[in-house]
Amino acid sequence: MKTRDRILKASLQLFNEQGERNVTTNHIAAHLGISPGNLYYHFRNKADIIYSLFVQYRGLVDRYLKVPRNRTLTVEDKMFYLESVFDGLWHYRFFHRDLEYLLTMDERLRHDYREFTFHCLGEIRAVLKGLQEAGILRPHSEQEHEAMALNVWLVVTNWMAFLKTASADGGSDGNTQRELKQGIYQVLTLEMPYLTEAYYERVTAIREQYRPDLSVMEGGSRAEEPDLSV
Repeated sequence: MKTRDRILKASLQLFNEQGERNVTTNHIAAHLGISPGNLYYHFRNKADIIYSLFVQYRGLVDRYLKVPRNRTLTVEDKMFYLESVFDGLWHYRFFHRDLEYLLTMDERLRHDYREFTFHCLGEIRAVLKGLQEAGILRPHSEQEHEAMALNVWLVVTNWMAFLKTASADGGSDGNTQRELKQGIYQVLTLEMPYLTEAYYERVTAIREQYRPDLSVMEGGSRAEEPDLSV
């Protein structure tokens, strides 16, 4: 693996484990056993590393949110989108833990994240239209498509912040991938009123697999749960 790729991989690991603000370029270099000068040969500063990780994350999401052109969408497609997007959130979780701060600190990142947001909203609208054309969602107006796409985006990008504020231990570092994926329950709930009768029971059953355990957030003990990762 090239040194640049090793730096990005190690940075992502440390940012996720310790929080971006607690990790310096010296920490990253020491973790890799390289000199700070070697790191600066590839990245001018930590902001460059963060931006490069965002580019990786953006590419990952862009690959997932594609509507097939040669066939209609299925419920399985819908669940693939949701599982994949929440997997991406987990693997780049440091970014969404402190998104507002990161965007404030880097104008380039702020600009590109804004473009990324509107691109994703367009892709979500395309998915919703595809589900409507497949007969999974009832027909609804363009305005409803836009509102639902925005609501889905808000749930996906803010679910981690909710976990951080709602957890009994007061932080998101202890949350699991399963708890993050419970945000899928909320996304599916948004779409329940639009489901056609033929798919209502099926999607309801799928949704129950992701129901959040509020007792854990209120301070109860975690029960062992099967892993929902793909």
